[in-house]
Amino acid sequence: MVGNKIHGGNMDNMLLKSTLARSESTLSRRAQERLLLGGIMFGDALSLLFAFSIAYFIRFELQFTFFEDVVPSVDLHRWIILGMIPVWIAIFAFFHLYDLNYLLGGTEEYSRVFTSCAVALSIIVLASFFIPVVRLSRGWIAVGCTLAFFCLIFDRFMFRRIAYQMRNRGMLMYRTLIVGTDEEAIAIADQLAHAPTAGAHVVGFVSNTAPSEQTIALDPPIVGSVEQLSTLVKSFGIEELIVSPANLPRSSLLEIFENFGSSDDVELRFSSGLYETYTAGVRVKEISNVPLVSMNKVRLNRSEEAIKLVSDFFMASMALLILFPVYLVIAILIKLDSRGPIFYRRRVMGRGNTQFDAFKFRTMFVNGDEILQRDAELAQQFKTSFKLKDDPRVTPIGRWLRRMSLDELPQLFNVLLGQMSLVGPRMITAEEGPKYGKMKMNLLTVKPGLTGLWQIKGRSDVSYEERVRLDMYYIRNYSIWLDVQILFQTIPAVLKGRGAY
Repeated sequence: MVGNKIHGGNMDNMLLKSTLARSESTLSRRAQERLLLGGIMFGDALSLLFAFSIAYFIRFELQFTFFEDVVPSVDLHRWIILGMIPVWIAIFAFFHLYDLNYLLGGTEEYSRVFTSCAVALSIIVLASFFIPVVRLSRGWIAVGCTLAFFCLIFDRFMFRRIAYQMRNRGMLMYRTLIVGTDEEAIAIADQLAHAPTAGAHVVGFVSNTAPSEQTIALDPPIVGSVEQLSTLVKSFGIEELIVSPANLPRSSLLEIFENFGSSDDVELRFSSGLYETYTAGVRVKEISNVPLVSMNKVRLNRSEEAIKLVSDFFMASMALLILFPVYLVIAILIKLDSRGPIFYRRRVMGRGNTQFDAFKFRTMFVNGDEILQRDAELAQQFKTSFKLKDDPRVTPIGRWLRRMSLDELPQLFNVLLGQMSLVGPRMITAEEGPKYGKMKMNLLTVKPGLTGLWQIKGRSDVSYEERVRLDMYYIRNYSIWLDVQILFQTIPAVLKGRGAY
């Protein structure tokens, strides 16, 4: 009886807020989506027109012949530019680049742009080869396609920023209910609350049990029971259901699937039931018509692992050669600043629960532990967060090295040894492992990184809980494109010096 009152009261309050929110919006979410996708398509067309027009100007107006032996038709290229754009747009549509289910959620979009450009280039080359009347300038094709890729990436990047701003203002959001109130359901809601750009506006929870002291205090609240789900979906205008199946009876799960599994208006999603252990990815294999899920032991597949290994080795080798004079200067400054070794070895956790020594330039006095114990409050603070903003153990030169992240340069040797990667989650010590809780098993499926999302998001200013969340996001969404994005954003983050201490 009490539970029904709570559900009813919450439902009435939430319905009132929902009605007011929807009355304030002049455009429906679907209209907002169509407007955004129309803008993206128009932006793609302009990017292609700009790129190939510039390539035309370079090749024919400036008379850069590149590697042509014959002079192709200039007029033909003008018409090719206009005729090629709709074909390119159609290729983008084929690769789901105008489907929001595949957009705005990570660097996969850029990967699809690259694949689409490669396909379009192949079509252009084949057309010029098999159709004798189509004699295209190879220089124009090379310059145009290269410019097109970068223009399209920039165009998509800008529209993603626009979409994120819209979502931060409550637009382009899917009204979502989470079915279940168990630990996993709460963890999912917390994850979505910290990622508004994901586009899920969680209206509330739907419970299959009587409210407890813990679930009554949930925010967003419980808005009803599983038996009321169909009514709740209609009343709140729900567009997405996320079901945590752990504590739901099989009969309830089957009923939910029967009611919403084939609905065009509601997207039905089931969580894994093992939210903490699925970071490394899964494989679905059908055995005797039974679909079974297996967890990957590591996050990267063999091709991704090979690409990452080769790029890490190449870039680390080049960086060490270029930065050798910097190493010498830093070594001299450390020796002049305080007594002790130049390098410091920090024992940290590696992939597969192994341990190794991460190299750093020494930034502390050799009697640092003794200095810290003189201040009980600072010692306790360090024990809690493993970081101190005004650390008395840090030397004057060490403070400057930390601010510029130069103390971590020796970790390039760890990259060459295969113990670390240029980009990855933040390295942790064995003592920090318990702070990651169940997430620790996921953290150790990839190599720690010299830089990562934690580096570009504020470094030590980021709370420990946020560091864990960023690490898990990286592991779940790893791609070569995400690594490239992080590497490019690391330089301005280091120069700003935010959170470096």
